[in-house]
Amino acid sequence: FSQHPQKSMKTIGIIGGMSPESTVVYYQTINREINRRLGGNRSADIVLHSVDFEQIVALQKAGDWAAAAACLSESAQKLERIGADVLLLATNTMHKVADEIQAAVQVPLLHLVDATAEAVKAQGLATVGLLGTQFTMSDGFYSRRMQRQGVRTLVPSETQRAEIHRVIFDELCLGRFEAEAKAYYLDVIEDLRTQGAEGVILGCTEIGLLLKPEDCALPLFDSAEIHAHSAVDFVLQC
Repeated sequence: FSQHPQKSMKTIGIIGGMSPESTVVYYQTINREINRRLGGNRSADIVLHSVDFEQIVALQKAGDWAAAAACLSESAQKLERIGADVLLLATNTMHKVADEIQAAVQVPLLHLVDATAEAVKAQGLATVGLLGTQFTMSDGFYSRRMQRQGVRTLVPSETQRAEIHRVIFDELCLGRFEAEAKAYYLDVIEDLRTQGAEGVILGCTEIGLLLKPEDCALPLFDSAEIHAHSAVDFVLQC
């Protein structure tokens, strides 16, 4: 007999698989944070749909963002039908089509860029470096949304962007975390610091698996962790 049955928690829907490596981080971070706040054996109410990343990568390379948006919108609708009360798109790059995904469902999609901007502003910073895929660093959708939130972003040089992108897809997304890649990323961060960066956004959900706060003198903003925490805030405040 339970004297005080626990009130059911809102259900978090995760559109994952981009890559599977970082989707694990979302699942783990959300559950650990729920348990930290609520104690006992509490864990999150989560539904996850993991897409085939190869399909998304092919659409990215082809520049077929409409087809990618349709694929991820279908995933969002599946999660909504299952009972998700709020959605997370567990990838930075595909927030390029976040508006299209949101338009396909009735439940809110928590925007990763907005959550990250709030975290940057909470530390009183106005200018930060941005590391991510070529699409995230170069297409402007990320930086423009950051700018609307009052945060200026600096991006690496063209050569640096190409190598950062290569490491993400050829190593990090495949679970490879090499010392050479870490050293390269830290050199890029130092270049951004000399250009005025007060902190650095890890604007790819895999980069936080390679770089940790203790590796760098500048504050690091791990977008995957920040985004996951925003979902916890949402379900516990509702």
